[in-house]
Amino acid sequence: MTREKVADAEAALDVLAAALERCGIVLPSLGIDLVTYCGQPPRPLIELGRCNPETARRLAVVLGDGGGAS
Repeated sequence: MTREKVADAEAALDVLAAALERCGIVLPSLGIDLVTYCGQPPRPLIELGRCNPETARRLAVVLGDGGGAS
Protein backbone atom coordinates (compact mmCIF):
# COMPACT_ATOMS: atom_id res chain seq x y z
CA MET A 1 0.00 0.00 0.00
CA THR A 2 2.81 2.43 0.81
CA ARG A 3 4.48 1.99 -2.57
CA GLU A 4 1.11 2.42 -4.25
CA LYS A 5 0.51 5.76 -2.51
CA VAL A 6 3.94 7.04 -3.46
CA ALA A 7 3.58 5.84 -7.05
CA ASP A 8 0.12 7.43 -7.24
CA ALA A 9 1.47 10.77 -6.00
CA GLU A 10 4.35 10.65 -8.47
CA ALA A 11 1.95 9.82 -11.32
CA ALA A 12 -0.35 12.69 -10.33
CA LEU A 13 2.67 15.01 -10.25
CA ASP A 14 3.65 13.94 -13.77
CA VAL A 15 0.11 14.47 -15.07
CA LEU A 16 -0.09 17.94 -13.49
CA ALA A 17 3.34 18.99 -14.76
CA ALA A 18 2.48 17.84 -18.29
CA ALA A 19 -0.88 19.65 -18.24
CA LEU A 20 0.74 22.85 -17.02
CA GLU A 21 3.47 22.58 -19.64
CA ARG A 22 0.88 22.21 -22.41
CA CYS A 23 -0.49 25.56 -21.21
CA GLY A 24 2.99 27.07 -21.27
CA ILE A 25 3.30 27.12 -17.49
CA VAL A 26 6.28 25.76 -15.61
CA LEU A 27 6.41 25.73 -11.81
CA PRO A 28 10.11 25.22 -11.02
CA SER A 29 9.45 24.02 -7.48
CA LEU A 30 6.65 21.60 -8.40
CA GLY A 31 7.38 18.30 -6.70
CA ILE A 32 6.53 15.86 -3.95
CA ASP A 33 6.62 17.33 -0.44
CA LEU A 34 9.38 15.20 1.06
CA VAL A 35 8.21 15.71 4.64
CA THR A 36 4.97 13.87 3.85
CA TYR A 37 6.99 10.80 2.84
CA CYS A 38 8.19 10.49 6.43
CA GLY A 39 4.85 9.71 8.05
CA GLN A 40 3.72 6.22 8.86
CA PRO A 41 2.00 5.44 6.66
CA PRO A 42 3.33 7.96 4.14
CA ARG A 43 0.72 10.39 2.82
CA PRO A 44 2.60 12.09 -0.01
CA LEU A 45 1.42 15.56 -0.96
CA ILE A 46 2.23 17.48 -4.10
CA GLU A 47 4.03 20.75 -3.41
CA LEU A 48 3.05 23.37 -5.96
CA GLY A 49 5.67 25.77 -4.69
CA ARG A 50 6.10 29.41 -5.42
CA CYS A 51 5.65 31.36 -8.62
CA ASN A 52 5.94 34.93 -9.77
CA PRO A 53 2.86 37.16 -10.28
CA GLU A 54 2.88 36.62 -14.05
CA THR A 55 2.69 32.85 -13.61
CA ALA A 56 -0.04 33.24 -10.98
CA ARG A 57 -2.10 35.25 -13.46
CA ARG A 58 -1.51 32.68 -16.21
CA LEU A 59 -2.67 29.94 -13.83
CA ALA A 60 -5.81 31.95 -13.05
CA VAL A 61 -6.56 32.24 -16.77
CA VAL A 62 -6.08 28.53 -17.31
CA LEU A 63 -8.26 27.72 -14.29
CA GLY A 64 -11.04 29.89 -15.66
CA ASP A 65 -10.81 33.08 -13.61
CA GLY A 66 -9.61 35.09 -16.59
CA GLY A 67 -6.81 36.58 -14.53
CA GLY A 68 -9.12 39.25 -13.12
CA ALA A 69 -8.81 38.25 -9.47
CA SER A 70 -7.38 40.91 -7.24
